Amino acid sequence: MKTTSFLVACVLLSCFLGACHGGNLRKNFYRNSCPQAEAIVKTKIQQHVAARPELPAKLIRMHFHDCFVRGCDGSVLLDSTATSKAEKDSIPNLSLAGYDVIDDIKAAIEAKCSGIVSCADILALATRDAFSVRFNNVPLWEVLTGRRDGRVSTASEALANLPPPFFNFTQLKQSFESKKLTVHDLVVLSSAHTIGVGHCNLFSNRLFNFTGKGDQDPSLNPTYADFLKTKCQGLSDTTTTVELDPNGSTKFDNDYYNILVQNKGLFQSDAALLTTKTSRNIVNELRNQNKFYTEFGQSMQRMGAIEVLTGSAGEIRHKCSVVNSN
Repeated sequence: MKTTSFLVACVLLSCFLGACHGGNLRKNFYRNSCPQAEAIVKTKIQQHVAARPELPAKLIRMHFHDCFVRGCDGSVLLDSTATSKAEKDSIPNLSLAGYDVIDDIKAAIEAKCSGIVSCADILALATRDAFSVRFNNVPLWEVLTGRRDGRVSTASEALANLPPPFFNFTQLKQSFESKKLTVHDLVVLSSAHTIGVGHCNLFSNRLFNFTGKGDQDPSLNPTYADFLKTKCQGLSDTTTTVELDPNGSTKFDNDYYNILVQNKGLFQSDAALLTTKTSRNIVNELRNQNKFYTEFGQSMQRMGAIEVLTGSAGEIRHKCSVVNSN
């Protein structure tokens, strides 16, 4: 059971540890320049999550996809132009959702203090608050602020930097290490797959053609595979979705790791976490609920600090989908 007192303790610990990972980011960056900013984010998120309970899963995926390409600079929010195809139009990002929520928050903040709060910070705060509103009513991690927005967004960089769901452990480890994240962060952050849904085309090869011979992935729980085959129509099924957590993907907890050890991880990248002793040990450690919440908060802070732009770097966009004209 997730108790309020325990979650508060997690936040306080996360705040203390986070100071080591945020670089020039800091708590309450907008305290003087736009004191209402974080309250506006929270209020708007409360409204949106009430109508769209799937938003936490959508926003954490968007936040992750932003940070793994050029760092957490809001580049995933930029629209394509006549001369450049942006990240959001790259194949891995075509199923992202929640841009309208970020735009709505940005407009509300701009109305109070124009040109002060970055889209990158709004995305980071909105993700944290969506989890709080939907699951616990207490923040699971502290968001240090002071990010600035990037001016470049390129579809090819999304393809090159985002780890796809068919990566093996070695590939996943290399991807995370390139962002200065550890194997521990990899295992912890993968738990975001306990909420939301997955499209059949991202894992159907495990059901119907794992090695190119019409076979099934032997590492996938056979009973679970039979269930998935009743949902997915075949390799070409790009529209059907299934819950990432077969026990229920509407609550955020450490059930992801219990699913893994039953060989019910939906993606190859999930199953890959059981293929080395080091990662298996971390999986088993995180089956402890209390340890999981603490570790998740710390890893989210580290992810949110990847290659951030601060100081005079980048800009503060007036509209999240386009760079400033000056």
